[in-house]
Amino acid sequence: MRQVLGSSERRTCSVIGQHRSTQRKQPQDDGDERRLTADVVELARQYGRYGYRRVHRMLGRGWTVSLSVVERIWRREGLKVPRKQPKRRRLWLNDGSCIRLRPERHNHVWSYDFVEDVIHNGRKYRMLNIIDEYTRECLAMVPQRRFPAEDVLAVLADLFVERGPPEHIRSDNGPEFAARAVRQWLARLGVRTLFIEPGSPWENGYIESFNARLRDELLNGEIFYTLHEVRVITSQWREHYNKVRPHSALGYRPPAPEAIVPSWPSGFAPLRLPASLASASASD
Repeated sequence: MRQVLGSSERRTCSVIGQHRSTQRKQPQDDGDERRLTADVVELARQYGRYGYRRVHRMLGRGWTVSLSVVERIWRREGLKVPRKQPKRRRLWLNDGSCIRLRPERHNHVWSYDFVEDVIHNGRKYRMLNIIDEYTRECLAMVPQRRFPAEDVLAVLADLFVERGPPEHIRSDNGPEFAARAVRQWLARLGVRTLFIEPGSPWENGYIESFNARLRDELLNGEIFYTLHEVRVITSQWREHYNKVRPHSALGYRPPAPEAIVPSWPSGFAPLRLPASLASASASD
């Protein structure tokens, strides 16, 4: 440096306000950092309402990186960090017991509710959403122009055949849920109905939270032109919600992740029945 500038390294660094080590160690281009940043930005763009914690879990499929690194990139790139929602009080009875039945196992408590929206021409539609409160899995999303009690029964009947009836089902006091035909049919199958207090949507918090995520992540960002388009797009979103989207209440795991079937290693023969047993089984 003395030969180039005619001054010592110490004096030159003091004048320009740099540490002397900057003249000895050349900065290295971290390709992994750039690729990680690009992946974080792409996930934030694709899932605009996800925070850095959920994005970190989705990165786990291809990166081994700490949450603090993702948070640093998130803030450096100016990405949105959703604000934490304030906690709500539960509703307690005079004897100290909680009104809200807590789900304890699969098929213990289901909940269902409607979401209303409009398509491009202003026509309204209603979507019946049903979830398992324990697994958080969305069991059904059915959009229709109108939803009488008979159609609610038809959706429930299909689910009961596929998954078996739950022990309890929770809802508000809407006429489609409180209809005598619905209550009597559920009672004959041994399903207990849980109706929340009027004006207390927090008692049905699981399905209300699901509806809020649906509206925030999908409905508020889409323009639908036909009811058929609504069915196709919401079906795709439900598939993503159940199998891909990390859920904070489940340790950032999806409610129903798709099982991965391992492939047999090369040279490994699959299990086969002996010829004698195979012939005996075929004759039976």
